[in-house]
Amino acid sequence: MSSEAKTLFDKIWDAHVVEHVEAGPDVLYIDRHLIHEVTSPVAFGGLERRGLKVFRPENTIATPDHNVPTEGQEQPIKELLSRKQVDTLTANCQKHNINLYGLNHPFHGIVHVIGPELGITQPGMTIVCGDSHTSTHGAFGSIAFGIGTSEVEMVFASQCILQPKPKKMRVNVDGELHKGVTAKDIALYIISQISTSGGTGHFIEYTGSAIRSLSMEGRMTLCNMSIESGARGGMIAPDEVTFEYIKGREFAPKGEEWEKELARWKSLKSDDDAVFDSEYNFDAADISPMITYGTNPGMGVGVDGNIPTGDDMGKSDRFTFNKSLEYMGFHPGDQMMGKEVDYVFIGSCTNGRIEDFRAFTQFVKGKKKADNITAWLVPGSHQVEDQIRKEGLVEILEEAGFELRQPGCSACLAMNEDKIPEGKYAVSTSNRNFEGRQGPGARTMLASPIMAAAAAVTGRVTDPREFL
Repeated sequence: MSSEAKTLFDKIWDAHVVEHVEAGPDVLYIDRHLIHEVTSPVAFGGLERRGLKVFRPENTIATPDHNVPTEGQEQPIKELLSRKQVDTLTANCQKHNINLYGLNHPFHGIVHVIGPELGITQPGMTIVCGDSHTSTHGAFGSIAFGIGTSEVEMVFASQCILQPKPKKMRVNVDGELHKGVTAKDIALYIISQISTSGGTGHFIEYTGSAIRSLSMEGRMTLCNMSIESGARGGMIAPDEVTFEYIKGREFAPKGEEWEKELARWKSLKSDDDAVFDSEYNFDAADISPMITYGTNPGMGVGVDGNIPTGDDMGKSDRFTFNKSLEYMGFHPGDQMMGKEVDYVFIGSCTNGRIEDFRAFTQFVKGKKKADNITAWLVPGSHQVEDQIRKEGLVEILEEAGFELRQPGCSACLAMNEDKIPEGKYAVSTSNRNFEGRQGPGARTMLASPIMAAAAAVTGRVTDPREFL
C-alpha cells in the first residue's frame, strides 16, 4: 500500500482541516450550513447573548420543514408552538441576512430534499445541519453529518466546527438487484445485518456494482439511512450519474466554472490501495423487499420472512426484543405477510423525491386504495410536487383513490399535525420506527415506496413482487 493512499473521506476531510488539535478534535471548515426551525432558535439566541453575527450568511440556507402542516399552508399555522418556531426562523433569517425558502416559496421543502435538487449540494463539500439525516447529502461524494445546537451556534459564529475525525468503513454491495428491490431495501438489509450500532464511530463509503446502478434519488435514500446503523454519515463517490444530476440546477456551477469543478469532482474517489478501518461485503442477490417488525430500523426481515424467534439471543437482547414486539403487538416467529395496516405514508427526506412518487404511482395505477387505509402522500418539496403534477401522476393517484398533500416532514415524526393514532399500524417510507416516533403509541413498519404501495392497495403487508 502506498503511504499516500487515501480514502475519499480522507481526501475531503483533510482538505477542510483548518487546524489539527493534538490529541483532540480537528477544526473543520464547513462549506454549507443547512438550518430549519427546530434546532436553530437556541443557536441564534446564543449568538445574540455573545454579541455575535453569523460569520458567513451566504453559506447558510434555511427552510422550515419539521413543524409545517401539509394541508392549508396558505393559512397561518394552527399549532401555536409550530407557528412560533417557523416565525422565529423567519425573523432570525431576516436579521442575519440568511437565504430562507419559507412556506409557499417555489424552493420550499424538506432541507435534505431541496439542497440536492437546487444544486446547493455538490461533491467534495463539507455540509452540516442540526438534523441527523444530513447524511443524505453524502450521496454526492460530500462529507455531510448532523450536529447539535451548540455546534450550530459554532458554525454560525465561525463557519467551522470542532470535530474528531471518524473511522472509515467500506460497505460493498455487488451484483444485480432483484425486481422490486430498491435502495431502501438495501439500507434496511445492511442495518439488519450489522445492527443499529454496527457503524458507530465510522463514516461509511458505499461501493459495488449494485450501488453504482442506483439513481441519485436511490443513493440519497441509502446515505440518508446510514445514521440508523449508528454511523456518523455515509457517502458514495461521484460519477457520471452524479454529474448529470447536478448539471443545470439552480445553484450548480455554470460555464467555465462548471468545467473547472467537474475536473476536480472526477478526482474524488478512494485510491485503489486505500485502507478502511472495517469492511463489509454483501451480495445484491440476497436482498428482498424489506419490512421492519420492531422498534428500531435494524429489526427488519424480507417481506416473505418471519419475525425471529429470539431463541439465540442473550438475556439483554431478548428483553429488548420482547419489549419491542409487545409494543408492536407482534409475536416471535410471526409471518410479516398479511399483517394488518391502517396508514400508509410516502414522503420524508428518505423517500419524498420524484422517483419515489413515480414508483408508488406506477404500482397503484389501475388499482384502488383499500377501504381500511388512510394514505398520506407528501412530496419532499414544491419542486417535487410540481413535477408530480407536470407528469400527470396526480390524475393517476386520484383515480386510484389517493390525494396529494403539500410538502413537509409530515408523518416522519410527531412534530406536526400528521400523527399516526395510538395503536394503529403504519407502513412508512420514513427512516425511524422508534416507539412514538410517528405519534404516541403509533406502530411503524419501515419499507420502500413500492412496499407502501402494495400495502395501500391490499390493506395489509404484501409482497409487491406478486404484482410485478
